[in-house]
Amino acid sequence: MQQITTGAVPPQRPAARTSPKDSCIIPRDPDFDLYDNVGRDADQIHADRYNLATRGDLKRWARRDAQPFRAAHPLPDQPWPAPDLTPYLDALAAARTPAEIDGVTDHVLDAAEPALRALSDYLVAAARWKQENRDAAKGSPSHLLMTAASRALSALALADEAGLNRLRAAYDPAPAPTASADASRGATGSLPPAPPSTGPAPRR
Repeated sequence: MQQITTGAVPPQRPAARTSPKDSCIIPRDPDFDLYDNVGRDADQIHADRYNLATRGDLKRWARRDAQPFRAAHPLPDQPWPAPDLTPYLDALAAARTPAEIDGVTDHVLDAAEPALRALSDYLVAAARWKQENRDAAKGSPSHLLMTAASRALSALALADEAGLNRLRAAYDPAPAPTASADASRGATGSLPPAPPSTGPAPRR
């Protein structure tokens, strides 16, 4: 017969305390990569420290979940054909004047503009997906995509500005200060400023 005791309740083991960080951790995906301490890259170390998925994890999960969509919407597997830069690089090596190098660079920019503009147009369309661009906060996916679209074309503008600066230095340089101007500035630089004019002296 089991003996029934009365009186004080036996002490129970206290529950383990959890830190605020532990209380807000979201459980990992069961397919989360497990990494050893040896041989981890910077992304894996950062992800493990903050309990985040790595870039590889996110891309792998997205490829898995998008397989039915990709099967229904096949896309080209090959990258866009890279242009042959040999004639441009040969001409660049032979250029001896600002006019000659500017002619080569202008030709390259004209050839690359359609591809860069097409890339910019796609990035804008991706930023506007489901109208996410409306009131998009800084750093949001839509904001970053719009920034990338702008920078794809800013490469052309920066290269063109560099060419103009080179041509201006060759054809329209800023006038150099003359020796007489330097001498006059040096002579007057050591003198105190003239007092303001007070008008004609009063007549007696």
